[in-house]
Amino acid sequence: MKEPRAHDVRLGLRANLAQFSLLVGVNALVGGMLGQERTVLPLLARDEFGLTGITVALTFIVAFGSVKAATNFFAGTLSDRFGRKPVLVAGWIIGIPVPLLLIWAPAWGWVVFANVLLGVNQGLTWSTTVIMKIDLAGPKQRGLAMGLNEAAGYLAVSVTALLTGFIAAEAGLRPEPFYLGIAYAALGLGLSTLVVRETRHHATFEAANHEPRDGVRDDLSSREVFLHTSFKEPSLSAASQAGLVNNLNDGMAWGLLPLVFAAAGLSVGRIGVLAAIYPAVWGFGQLATGWWSDRVGRKPLIVTGMWIQAAAIGLIAVGTTFSAWAIAMALLGVGTALVYPTLLAAVGDIAHPLWRASSVGVYRLWRDAGFAVGALFTGVIADTIDPRAAIWAVASLTAVSGIVVAIRMRETRPV
Repeated sequence: MKEPRAHDVRLGLRANLAQFSLLVGVNALVGGMLGQERTVLPLLARDEFGLTGITVALTFIVAFGSVKAATNFFAGTLSDRFGRKPVLVAGWIIGIPVPLLLIWAPAWGWVVFANVLLGVNQGLTWSTTVIMKIDLAGPKQRGLAMGLNEAAGYLAVSVTALLTGFIAAEAGLRPEPFYLGIAYAALGLGLSTLVVRETRHHATFEAANHEPRDGVRDDLSSREVFLHTSFKEPSLSAASQAGLVNNLNDGMAWGLLPLVFAAAGLSVGRIGVLAAIYPAVWGFGQLATGWWSDRVGRKPLIVTGMWIQAAAIGLIAVGTTFSAWAIAMALLGVGTALVYPTLLAAVGDIAHPLWRASSVGVYRLWRDAGFAVGALFTGVIADTIDPRAAIWAVASLTAVSGIVVAIRMRETRPV
């Protein structure tokens, strides 16, 4: 598609409402692809494949997180080089086999391979929807844009986790819960191919009017962007470690907590409710927190959110009833809602528009590596000591991560 002329490009949500709204819907479908696994897969590992070791049972999360983390990096660099839309469409094509593999898998290795493909799907599609919304929104509404994007994705995770839990309780763990994934993949591919438009020209337009911060060049190589985002720039590196710890928490919530709740005697349906509460509060909360960070700044929300998450995880560790765990999962959602869109907005604030997609990819590499780290970290501790020790360890790491942000990050909100 031919890129529009400079005077035809406008930044802001209102000026780009139709495409922005479409991308919100596409990201909801991306989240639904992830949500189809949240309740069912840990129970499938135990009940149908007979996996008793927690570390072994969580190999699907390790595969997913590792592949998604790497794919995020390449999604950013490819989006800067070739455009956003081709990367988005490629991600949906790769995601189509995922629910089919989960339905037909005769052995656990098939499930792990399905999660390799899911990691590529999520890395390409979620990364590009983030980048495209940053392109369209412009600097003044970046937090709101990220809040809307992440809200759509994680509300879809929540709704799908809840629905698959109810479906599994009535019809069994396979195949019916995964029919939703087939519908999500087909619709996502159709919309991305036929209706979504390229947005890279919006970033080019913004770059022409961008005021560099701290003397950072606009022509960094991919290697330089990686080092700058990961280690050299204090705020970007603080955001990267906070993102990793945040998704370490999510890896624990996805893989370990359903097994902890099942061991306490909760039914599949009630486990599905708990699995849905956390992303539901997280998703709805981001509708407000992204906008709020545009008003009061990024750093206060990130620090507070990390500490609320730490407190919530501690409450999960001491809880013994459905009610206590429901409150804890809601608090975990509140803390995550404060952090998740705000970190993305902070990265977008600092990175130059010409290499912003690559920087977002690097940040998301570190953030989604947290899935794999969380699954391995909690699995090993749960198998060698006990699950509650693993939960307490995650709570401690989260509190320390908030301290790192408080010390190392500066305020990044554009004034």
